[in-house]
Amino acid sequence: MAFWDTVSLELEYLGMTNKALAEKVGIAASNIGKGIRQKSSPSADTAVKIANILGVSVEYLVTGTPEKSSEERYFEERRKYQKYSEIIDDLEVLPDYEREPIIQMIIRMKAKK
Repeated sequence: MAFWDTVSLELEYLGMTNKALAEKVGIAASNIGKGIRQKSSPSADTAVKIANILGVSVEYLVTGTPEKSSEERYFEERRKYQKYSEIIDDLEVLPDYEREPIIQMIIRMKAKK
């Protein structure tokens, strides 16, 4: 979902118009219409102002995915750790010369994504 699509959903939810948002941000309402038509994103400063006015994060406006709570992130990270803890323990006991190639391989694989 594009930035302005998410903004439009939030505006609809709040019962706010493009014009009202533009006035609060300090930009021309036509800039919002232009952004919607061109599927472009505003400057970082403008995106932050819009997010603050709408009461959401910039990340949400960009991705369209609601932010997870810190508790949700904690449990998600905890599940990952539990899933891979044996592998981490096995890596920790390897000598550096055996561990380093494995880590480098993982880094290369991650970079290819």
